[in-house]
Amino acid sequence: MDKTEKESAALVPGEVPDADLVARAQMGDAAAFEALIGRWHEKIYSLVYGMTSNREDAQDILQEVFIKAYRSIGRFRGTASFYTWIYRIAVNHTINYRKKRTRQAALSLNEMDDSIEKDPVFERLQVFHGPRHEVSVSELHEKLNKALQTLSDKHRTVVVMHDMEGVPHEEIAKMLRCSTGTVRSRLFYARRLLQQELKDYVP
Repeated sequence: MDKTEKESAALVPGEVPDADLVARAQMGDAAAFEALIGRWHEKIYSLVYGMTSNREDAQDILQEVFIKAYRSIGRFRGTASFYTWIYRIAVNHTINYRKKRTRQAALSLNEMDDSIEKDPVFERLQVFHGPRHEVSVSELHEKLNKALQTLSDKHRTVVVMHDMEGVPHEEIAKMLRCSTGTVRSRLFYARRLLQQELKDYVP
């Protein structure tokens, strides 16, 4: 059993397992599907927002992801956990959305998410206080978020999923349908690019 399946199985007393809710949803039980969405809503939103850096875009995408999942639940065969399945839908839908978008989403400081503070590059920025660059946490949020926007979708995706969401390499590989080595390579390259973008602020 992988990490997300363990998380799903580690339910508080009285909670219905994902697999049971899926089976009920496939039989037309809308309440069961809503329970699944409620269980994973926060994690999926955090992923989408991390990839878009825009709350309105994230909300729009989230609604489309849930509609797609609802329409496709009948084809879910349980070869992976429900979490992995809907996470993959969210990643693919967000990437497609970004490709179609004709302009870069506007960034503002009040849209910065706290999860960005988990990023290793951000942590290095916080502890480094050089004589030329005394910057506030909010400024660091802005600089790192803008740097993230310079990454390609495939590199930004692994940074958000692993460094900000804490998804293991193996689970990311399942969701993106690539090898663990590819995930690690993309993550290494993405971090190198971020450090280059932030070279004036990272020692």
